[in-house]
Amino acid sequence: MAMCSELVVATGNPHKIEEIAAVLAPLGIEVLGLADAGGADLPEPEEDGDTFEANARIKARAYAAILGRACLADDSGLEVDGLGGEPGVRSARWSGVEGDRSTRDAANNRKLVERIRDVPEADRTARFVCAMCLAAPDGTILAESRGTFEGVVVESPRGGNGFGYDPHLMLPGEDRTSAELSPAEKNARSHRGAATRAIAARLGASGVDTGASGTNSDTGVA
Repeated sequence: MAMCSELVVATGNPHKIEEIAAVLAPLGIEVLGLADAGGADLPEPEEDGDTFEANARIKARAYAAILGRACLADDSGLEVDGLGGEPGVRSARWSGVEGDRSTRDAANNRKLVERIRDVPEADRTARFVCAMCLAAPDGTILAESRGTFEGVVVESPRGGNGFGYDPHLMLPGEDRTSAELSPAEKNARSHRGAATRAIAARLGASGVDTGASGTNSDTGVA
């Protein structure tokens, strides 16, 4: 069955859209953000799930119902072992600071550095987690995936690529942070890249109808 040709990603984060599009574009899938799909001003659903998977489902179902077409959503964040898995599902707003994305990112990273100072280096192991969900307008879950990206948290930020906590996650066995990877390297190795490739494989295998013209209507995945 033919893979879908167009996919709506339910996020206003341009960095996420870029990363997902970089993986899917070579497969012939055009990625649309909410603004491209006419949903720029839609209210954000309350992400009150206890897991990344639960929040991804909440977002995918909410936006798919409003837009009347299948939507892909992700929930991602950082889990630090020495902090009991924090910030986890609260990663994006861990600091509680309001403002634009760069303001919140800076505040979250300051909190990470403050909290990690009292954690032994052996317990600073961490990982980025990304859970993805593709939902139909009627709430049916069409596909789900999960990816992780292992590393160790460091106090001093390094690198200008990526976003969020990237400058503070040192890669195991390398003298580079996630923010020092090129976009292509990050897409090939990251949590979001792994989750996106898994979703793409499910789309290709099932021919899921995402609401774009010319796609197949078989939705036999979960």
